Amino acid sequence: MSIKSHKDTNQPLGSQILGRYKTQNNSLTKDMARSSSLAILVIALLAILQATAAQTTHVVGDELGWLVPPGGPIAYSTWAAMQTFTVGDVLVFNFTTGEQDVAMVTREAYETCNSTNPISLKTTGPANFTLDSIREYYFIGTMDQRCSLGQKLAINVPAPGPRPSSVPPPPRGPITYTVGDDLGWLVPPAGPLAYETWAFNKTFLLGDTLVFNFINGTQDVAVVTKEAYETCDTNNTITVLTTSPANITLTTTGEHFFTSTYARHCDLGQKLAINVTAITSTSNPPSSSTEPPSSGSNPVSEGPSAAPPPSLVSSAPSPLISGFFITLFSLAMAFF
Repeated sequence: MSIKSHKDTNQPLGSQILGRYKTQNNSLTKDMARSSSLAILVIALLAILQATAAQTTHVVGDELGWLVPPGGPIAYSTWAAMQTFTVGDVLVFNFTTGEQDVAMVTREAYETCNSTNPISLKTTGPANFTLDSIREYYFIGTMDQRCSLGQKLAINVPAPGPRPSSVPPPPRGPITYTVGDDLGWLVPPAGPLAYETWAFNKTFLLGDTLVFNFINGTQDVAVVTKEAYETCDTNNTITVLTTSPANITLTTTGEHFFTSTYARHCDLGQKLAINVTAITSTSNPPSSSTEPPSSGSNPVSEGPSAAPPPSLVSSAPSPLISGFFITLFSLAMAFF
């Protein structure tokens, strides 16, 4: 019966077996091709996602947006000092169309507020600029006298730095800080932001010294508690120094607060908060704005913490972009 069955078929048994082998082999080849294509797609998607995650979107001025800042140029220079810019990052200038604009200019044009020949001019908000190379970038507002009034921004995209050394640096020696640098100790034109900005990137350690430069008879320096600092109540001070330059050595860790006892000077921004940390052999932690050390031999043993200056927001990569690639990947998986 078996032999008769073979005779009744249209093809010999060997041909049937060969045909089945070819069919299975073709199916296996297609599966391997699909697997290879899927692997290539996965690698490409991962590379795109990694590049996207490495980019950061910086909203210029954060909540302030792009306008003539109340405190003058220091507002945007402060914002820029608290950012880290890399190639591929995006600057977003938020402004009301028709009321502001933003121009990318040369350094010379930035310094002189010359908007005659901008590199690029955008008049519709929000305006985006991609940082496409390692260099300095300069932006100004071209309307009226807005650049001269402080609507200007300079940033730098540096080259990648060397890898940090695995050997911890030795502890540094005491440092003398001149409060406000060239500004000195007075009622600052920009309000409290001036001294907050000055203290922001500094690290204050035990043994460091603060120097307050002022004109005798027009200013003084009062060491106060956090509560007195926040309310500008100078009726109960810890120490008052009336002779310039007033030197205060930081002899205790923690927050320290300083202001002036002259009428309304504190309310107008003549106040400083710093944080003092202990000396370590491995690192020097950055200071947050807190306040004052004790003067001379009268260390301030306690001081309320002062809130650090408002953070300048740098937004993370858009979740919309990541979501798009994840969806694309899911569709690819379903297809294959």
